[in-house]
Amino acid sequence: MTFVVHNGDCRDVMATLDAASVDAVVCDPPYGLSFMGKGWDHGVPGEEFWTEALRVAKPGAHLLAFGGTRTYHRLACAIEDAGWEIRDCVMWVYGSGFPKSHDVSKAIDKAAGAEREEIGPRVYAGGHVQNHSGAAHGGSYCGFDHSGTTMQDAPATDAARQWSGWGTALKPAWEPIIVARKPLCGTVAENVIAHGTGGMNVDACRVGTSAADALAMGRCNTPGSGRFGSETRGSIYGGGNGTSPPNTALDTTLGRWPANLIHDGSDEVVGLFPERDGGAFPAARGPQTIYGNGKGLPAAVGTPPRQMNDAGSAARFFYCAKASKADRDEGCEGLEERARKAYSGAVTSDPRMDHEQQRLPSRNHHPTVKPTALMRYLCRLVTPPGGVVLDPFTGSGSTGKAAVLEGFGFVGIEREAEYVEIARARIAAAAGQRSLLEATA
Repeated sequence: MTFVVHNGDCRDVMATLDAASVDAVVCDPPYGLSFMGKGWDHGVPGEEFWTEALRVAKPGAHLLAFGGTRTYHRLACAIEDAGWEIRDCVMWVYGSGFPKSHDVSKAIDKAAGAEREEIGPRVYAGGHVQNHSGAAHGGSYCGFDHSGTTMQDAPATDAARQWSGWGTALKPAWEPIIVARKPLCGTVAENVIAHGTGGMNVDACRVGTSAADALAMGRCNTPGSGRFGSETRGSIYGGGNGTSPPNTALDTTLGRWPANLIHDGSDEVVGLFPERDGGAFPAARGPQTIYGNGKGLPAAVGTPPRQMNDAGSAARFFYCAKASKADRDEGCEGLEERARKAYSGAVTSDPRMDHEQQRLPSRNHHPTVKPTALMRYLCRLVTPPGGVVLDPFTGSGSTGKAAVLEGFGFVGIEREAEYVEIARARIAAAAGQRSLLEATA
């Protein structure tokens, strides 16, 4: 297991890499939202980035790229125009997004030069008062008192009263992950045999079949948090160590087929999924093959219905909470703790982070750190055993940390020197953990 993080423009660095030398590309490129006030976040990486990534990828290698809900169409087109085949789009759903909405009523009063009178805490449905770190806060233009409570003020003009309660944006609650593949050489079978790429490691990424067990295994260690921790989540077989479950006929512990939906286990998201009992395959009425039995064995006539063991709600899907502070800072103990700031000098207002996350200082001050558990899952899904993962937009090294923990090699590229130091520290710490695990196995 080896890793390297290059400091430079990924187009220049990828040009120095051998053709067909990496087994998977897993990355979180700029979304083109311009919230960082920096040129590299002004636009989505264009076709030339993905053309070079295609060259260094093996035939059949998969590309997983995060995108923004406003701009991922441009990302998908650039990837496709470069020669990749778009295969799917995974939806990562979470409940902690922070709405960056402009209050229309306040904007009207401000334009009129009218001063608004503060009338007390903002009260939401159900009569509760919400602070700014909760899911129901009113967006980045709400007023906060020093205790963190969302405050409400009264419109001062008739026009402002008419448009009270109107905003300009929705609460961000999901991110797309584009799934693409480099064209195969021949059939899937021929490509896998020749290059080791082209398929997905389904069994190593199955989701646990017991809803109760899945919830218990995924709960965060914070009492009463109601959240699912990214580090304690264990409802994928192999327990995050890259191993696969036994493939035995009618084995109900095999787990559910991985879906193109991932969520953070928050109460807000879990509540979107209705509870229901699992279905069943119908009783056999004639000669047939049940492919779901693990071996494709013929089913005898009159075989009773077999339960799909699909009860539960959100337990059907892989859980992964957003990155915790401990996850972000792991391996960075020797670095200085800093506030996450935009290049303009203000605290970043990335809509993908809740307000509390934005305020907390961190040794890893990169604004958009992906959780390790999520990146491990994605790397394991598309990378063959012993393969090499490439991330042309390494940031603070979440993909690299995940790749080495899974036993893969890693090649990272990051343009900003301040993040290269963080990435190298985090990945080196993960490599040490993996080596210790292997030594004691």
